[in-house]
Amino acid sequence: MTPVFSKAYLNSEGVPEVTPEDAQENLKIFEIIDVRRPDEFNAELGHIAGAKLATLGPELIACFRSLAPDKNYLFVCRAGARSSTATALAKSQGLANSYNLKGGMLLWNEKGLAVQRSP
Repeated sequence: MTPVFSKAYLNSEGVPEVTPEDAQENLKIFEIIDVRRPDEFNAELGHIAGAKLATLGPELIACFRSLAPDKNYLFVCRAGARSSTATALAKSQGLANSYNLKGGMLLWNEKGLAVQRSP
C-alpha cells in the first residue's frame, strides 16, 4: 500500500520528508525505524509504538539486510537530522519507499501525538 500524504516534500538534502500528522495517518503501512541510541529511545521523548530501534551506524547498516525493498519505511530520530541521513542511506540500498519524519520526536511530541516509554 502506498502512503497518502497531504504534504510530502524533499528537505534541503533532497530526502523525502513527511509531517508528524501525515506519518500518524499512515502508521499502519510503515515499518518505523528509530535511529537514536537506546538511552534516547526510552527517554523523555519516548518512541512511536511499534518502532524498531536500529542506531545510526553499523547497526542500521546491518538492519538494511533484513528489510524488504517493496515496503514503506519511516525513519525517526530526535530532531530529524540523523533520520534524514538514515533515509538517504536506505534509498541508496534500494529501499525506495523510505521517508524521514520531519522534526523527529521533538516535533512529534510538540504535536501531542502518542508515544511509548519503556523503563
